[in-house]
Amino acid sequence: MIYSGYIRRSPLISMEATMTSEPVAARAYRVLEHMIVTLELAPSSFVTEGALIEKLDLGRTPVREAIQRLAWEGLLDVRPRAGIAIAPLHPGDWLRVLDARRGVEVVLARSAARFVTREAADLFHEAALAMQKAVISGNVLAFIQADKALDEALALAADNPFAARLAAPLQTHSRRFWFRYKADTGLAESAEHHVALIRSILDGDEEAAAKDAKRLMALLRSHAEVAATR
Repeated sequence: MIYSGYIRRSPLISMEATMTSEPVAARAYRVLEHMIVTLELAPSSFVTEGALIEKLDLGRTPVREAIQRLAWEGLLDVRPRAGIAIAPLHPGDWLRVLDARRGVEVVLARSAARFVTREAADLFHEAALAMQKAVISGNVLAFIQADKALDEALALAADNPFAARLAAPLQTHSRRFWFRYKADTGLAESAEHHVALIRSILDGDEEAAAKDAKRLMALLRSHAEVAATR
């Protein structure tokens, strides 16, 4: 077992179930983001808006809104008359993402430990349980979804929308790099660090949460340094 004593056995909310209650534009964003992170939309490849609309079957306007948001976050590049370019993956950029992400993650961790609500705590429980199950089964895609859910729980618990909006695209970029360069070997180790952070937040320990956030970023940076030498 990765952990004990902190996770209650509650029904998990799947990606599909979550999307049913979301606005259509948010649903389109979530699906496209997942396709980019998991490389279903390959780095440096091109796709047309029409192809994405047909694939998602969610309507032109919601998909366009999702494309615009992802372009603003640096995951897509909309090129008139040329199509939509999926952002490339340069290993050295992972280090840049993490350097930008480290400080805001500490802010979010501290704030989450200070302000965590029952609603956010339930989301942390569900994300941690999903992460544990993904490690046991070796399901990388499920782990990616659990990691996304954890980041959303952190944003809710921290009660700091400014920091959360800054962190979200950096988290997505980082998740994409991790999927490309570390997913085959990094599940258990990554889960241990995430669960340590969750424990500190649920304990209301701001200092421990900040330290755990720094440790998690240091772990990711060690992976990024190896990737950058390839």
